[in-house]
Amino acid sequence: MGKKLLLKDIAKLAGVSEMTASRAMRGAQDVSEATRQKVEQIAREVGYVPNRIAGALASKKVNLVGVVVPSLNSSVFPEVLSGISSTLKATTLKPVIGVTGYDLQEEEEVIREMLSWRPTGVVIAGLEHNDAARKMLANADCPVVEVMDVDGEPIKHCVGISHLEAGRKMARTILKAGYTKIGFIGTKMPQDFRAEKRLQGFELELKEAGLSLFDQELYSGVSSIETGNKLTEMLTQRSPDLECIYFSSDVLSIGAYMYCLSNGLSVPENLAIAGFNNLNLLKGLPKPLATTDAHRFEIGQKAAEIILASQAPDSPSQVMKLEPVVTTGQSL
Repeated sequence: MGKKLLLKDIAKLAGVSEMTASRAMRGAQDVSEATRQKVEQIAREVGYVPNRIAGALASKKVNLVGVVVPSLNSSVFPEVLSGISSTLKATTLKPVIGVTGYDLQEEEEVIREMLSWRPTGVVIAGLEHNDAARKMLANADCPVVEVMDVDGEPIKHCVGISHLEAGRKMARTILKAGYTKIGFIGTKMPQDFRAEKRLQGFELELKEAGLSLFDQELYSGVSSIETGNKLTEMLTQRSPDLECIYFSSDVLSIGAYMYCLSNGLSVPENLAIAGFNNLNLLKGLPKPLATTDAHRFEIGQKAAEIILASQAPDSPSQVMKLEPVVTTGQSL
């Protein structure tokens, strides 16, 4: 273990005072560009990492944006993170990630840890939190942006789609295609509040058309292609007259498609399939599957823009509702 580098070491190497070196590392405007570049170059060359905790004590903020998501198992939330990162790239702010596993108690603990670092902003998936988490977010001294969902009461800022409407739109699309014996398969139920809302909207639309779900399977585990394969087998064997299945995610619908291919079932002639999220994974399939685009990358971008624009305590709340877009592919 080598000798710990201190700011005074960088200042000495750069031939400036420790205060000037500190201000240069923070990008202070009263430090010349030449001095800033010299100090930063020396810091890079010797591998110096500034002590942000000390800076936070002085400024009451760190250049971090906390991002709290339920999962990183698929490309759903990584695309949101990519949107956030693309917007923050031109600034001094950097995203840090906390994963909750769809557990509200774990979410509370992640939020408490995030806020203890006094971040410049927090982006958090969903509108449903336990009381303690909601109070912490409401009292945070930084902008908080809830993302992915607009069906509820945001704490202040919010960017997302209506999952109730997304479910209704897919139901209308499936009904328009002529299917009446329709099933549903969902995972992380009931912890995935957004999937629950899509199912609710889907069933409401079916009810208005005089129908109800022919069969359904609500699985407590996570989404995967393997899970989609197995649950499709389970549902179709239990209800062989099923004409169409709506899935809570594209990962599941891909698993269903693989099940059909391996068992000689034609899509959509023997079984119609529809998912949700418009994942890039769909682009590699022999047949495009029906899905709904939830604007994940754009949601991340807009959330970061709100963080950047809402640093003043009296900044007005912003609620941005994006419209879910259904594509039918060739599976309906």
